[in-house]
Amino acid sequence: MNSMNGEMEWIKSWVIIKGKLVSGTGEGKYFTQLVWARRQFIEKLGFDPYPGTLNLQLENEEDMERFRILKRTPSIEIIPESGDYCVGDCFKVLVENKIEGAVVIPRVKSHAPNLLEIISPINLRAALNLRDGDLVKIRIQLREITT
Repeated sequence: MNSMNGEMEWIKSWVIIKGKLVSGTGEGKYFTQLVWARRQFIEKLGFDPYPGTLNLQLENEEDMERFRILKRTPSIEIIPESGDYCVGDCFKVLVENKIEGAVVIPRVKSHAPNLLEIISPINLRAALNLRDGDLVKIRIQLREITT
């Protein structure tokens, strides 16, 4: 805590993760368009997400370890309005060093441990001319407490 005003101070750092683009199940499209989720994405992340997620499958141990570390760092939380949904932990990202977005990690045990779901204000597949199997690099912004 900052002794001057009692607020947390944060430093920002980045971690780079690469993953193979895979098709999703369509659940991301549904989730990104829920009224309460959209409102929080706009308020907390600064953008209204394109319907759906870009799904990256992590394939090497180095990227998996970075993902495990990510899950232990402070996130931007998307809080459901009812118990029918889970909390989503979000981290701001830069996709292919070009387009801003966010990783959303659902707090459910059934979520694949090697799958990253990315939201953005635009259709990332179209904007970056991506296809299943392409290797995609993201820079993830971490929030770290300093005092």
